Amino acid sequence: MRKIEQISISAADRERLMQLVRDRNTPQKVVWRARIVLLASDGLTATAISAAVDKSVLTVRRWRRRYVAKGVDGLLKDATRPSRRKPLSAEKIKQVVHMTLHEKPPNATHWSMRRMAAAAGISYSSVQRIWHAHGLKPHLTKTFKVSRDKNFAAKVEDVVGLYLNPPDKALVLCVDEKSQIQALDRTQPGLPMKKGRAGTMTHDYERNGTTTLFAALNMLDGKVIGTCMLRHRHREFLRFLKLRCLQSSYTQEK
Repeated sequence: MRKIEQISISAADRERLMQLVRDRNTPQKVVWRARIVLLASDGLTATAISAAVDKSVLTVRRWRRRYVAKGVDGLLKDATRPSRRKPLSAEKIKQVVHMTLHEKPPNATHWSMRRMAAAAGISYSSVQRIWHAHGLKPHLTKTFKVSRDKNFAAKVEDVVGLYLNPPDKALVLCVDEKSQIQALDRTQPGLPMKKGRAGTMTHDYERNGTTTLFAALNMLDGKVIGTCMLRHRHREFLRFLKLRCLQSSYTQEK
């Protein structure tokens, strides 16, 4: 039986290998690799080492060569292997990007990964990588609406101008509304929390229509005012603005 050529290891390497074998936190694959090198340094045959570490002869020879080439550090991690997947050509990537941007699948509004994979003749995971690399998300759609007001640009300039160059003693309000809020109420009053018992409420509720919440933030003092109204029209919006202005004036007078 052929012997594996005996390899010589330094005292420092032997101590490090022994420490890896004794350490309970060392991964098992590193332990049997270190044992292979230690046994090979003692001149054992490939068959004997294979039986001792319960690995094949080819594995024993491979890690012996790895130690000779890269030392102890070469035993701590696996060697990089070439990918089994062939890289896509630049033409194929360009085709997928062009189809995504300028074409639509039959009987559909946008491409899915599997539709594109079938049309381009590649795997859906390859389509996913191409879309991710180019920032393409066909399943997402953003909406916009351009105002038809002829004076829209002038109004925008006026509003922006108030922020950039506000007049003396100007009052800046940030106002918004939230409509279609469901006005719900429990069918019975809830019971308060007591020692050893959580607060309770009925599982069912009554619908009392919807309401609209108007809220404003005073940019000067950070105070918020809000009120609910039954409808959501310009009349209610103007009513809320007048209410807000009255409260601001009352606060300044105080």
